[in-house]
Amino acid sequence: MDLEGFAKRGLSRGDQDVQERLAGMILEVKGERITAEHAERLAKAVVEEALATLEPKGNVFDLPVAGVTMGEFGVGSRGSGDFYAHEKIAEVIGETGAVIDSRQLDDSGAVEAKGRYIVLTVDGMHSRLSDYPFLAGFHVTRATLRDIYVMRARPVAMFSDIHLADDGDVGRLFDHLAGIAAVGELAKVPLITGSTLRIGGDMVIGDRLTGCVGAVGVSDRLSPRKDAAPGDVILMTEGAGGGTVCAAALYYGHHEVVEETINVKFLEAASALLDADVEIHAMTDVTNGGIRGDAKEISRTAGVKLVFFEDAMARLVNRRVLKMLESLEIDYLGVSIDALLIIAPPTSAEEIKKVVRGTGVEIETIGRVEEGSGVELHADGDVKEFEPRFRESAYTPIKKAVDAGPLRDFAEMRMKVDIAAERAIAKKRKFVDMVERSRRIRT
Repeated sequence: MDLEGFAKRGLSRGDQDVQERLAGMILEVKGERITAEHAERLAKAVVEEALATLEPKGNVFDLPVAGVTMGEFGVGSRGSGDFYAHEKIAEVIGETGAVIDSRQLDDSGAVEAKGRYIVLTVDGMHSRLSDYPFLAGFHVTRATLRDIYVMRARPVAMFSDIHLADDGDVGRLFDHLAGIAAVGELAKVPLITGSTLRIGGDMVIGDRLTGCVGAVGVSDRLSPRKDAAPGDVILMTEGAGGGTVCAAALYYGHHEVVEETINVKFLEAASALLDADVEIHAMTDVTNGGIRGDAKEISRTAGVKLVFFEDAMARLVNRRVLKMLESLEIDYLGVSIDALLIIAPPTSAEEIKKVVRGTGVEIETIGRVEEGSGVELHADGDVKEFEPRFRESAYTPIKKAVDAGPLRDFAEMRMKVDIAAERAIAKKRKFVDMVERSRRIRT
């Protein structure tokens, strides 16, 4: 519960009872751990701080308001809106000089150092696993290591950043860390540093947990998405899902399915491929947005056409997971299934399969790369367009309710987002120039 946000919205509207309502909210959350008098003092302090920062003066406080919210644009929901936002993020960052950066839409970036590649990535925990810290830690760690492995890098260290709201029990921190450390032990990648903070400090009450896990890897060669080439074949390993499938299972009451996701098969298969002398052009993990989202990004980044065979893909999804998704009418092609997608020359296909199956993980050829653009799905004797939706497949009741709600015109929102990004770029340039001028004056 964001006390500062609540206060500022009320004050901006001219509400007269903001402080009183805040005190009631604080008492509701903190209960017997706080007196009514102390709740009133806290509420008064919140209003005092909110008033002081409601309209701060100075150019640095100018915000490039888009007039489009994260939810409206689908940011973080792994669909067309989210992909577009990430393109804009790359524009705001600008030229980096890195070997691989945000412009390529890979999940990891890479720089060259002394003849080797340093690969870096970070993943945020699944927001709906806040009440299940171990699962949140396990799945975000596995997701982070996936992003290192698909760049054909060996992960060597991890860091974590944990934020728990003011009323969260400290035991939740330890449970979350246990999930992270469990994957670290299984993958033999140490968690060596991190940060632990409260969400919003004193201004956010409740017990919401969020955070991220990052990893660094080293490699002598890379396999970015842009290297997919016409004539390649597409292979995929088996998958049982991660945080997304966990959330679907939890919030639809299929709790027995959660255990299917507790494995490190992806990491074992990817690790084995690092040790194999086999040619691979590109790899990626089938994550949120599913194959629909990954395929679209690969096609655009590499300038190729991807062709998929649906029957081959379906056979690689864990049976219990697939049965649950089908019963809930959740499109498995639009959610994370924790599978490894490999794009390689046909001459490498059998050796790749041999290496992966040697770890006990199933793998099959599920498609091919052609000249052209876009993505095709061959299913039930038909050829279908295979586009990502505006958001990933709705996999919880609240997501289905959101999908059924009103939608703003995407073209209009995109124009507003463009303007906000341009303003952010201009602001960055302004303050970079200001600091550089100051440097010149000092020297």
